[in-house]
Amino acid sequence: MDRIKILNEALRLTSQDRLATHGTPYLNHRRIADLWSAYLETPITPEQVAICQALVKVARSQQSSIDDHYIDGAAYFAIAGELAEIQERQGK
Repeated sequence: MDRIKILNEALRLTSQDRLATHGTPYLNHRRIADLWSAYLETPITPEQVAICQALVKVARSQQSSIDDHYIDGAAYFAIAGELAEIQERQGK
């Protein structure tokens, strides 16, 4: 799969399919960050959640080279960038 197809599929998934099932990226990652923060007893940001999720995809790509790893990794990094901007605007 070429990079344009990977990025287009990541865009489709983050702007349509998963948006309907998971809610907005900020809300979803904020909830995950709150749960991880409580469990790990250390503050976690929504941006860090997205980066860690991308790292899961990086780890999985070491086992197999399937399109899903690259598509989801691209999506998580794009979401991380968006969340970083939101957090910056909120002063966090």
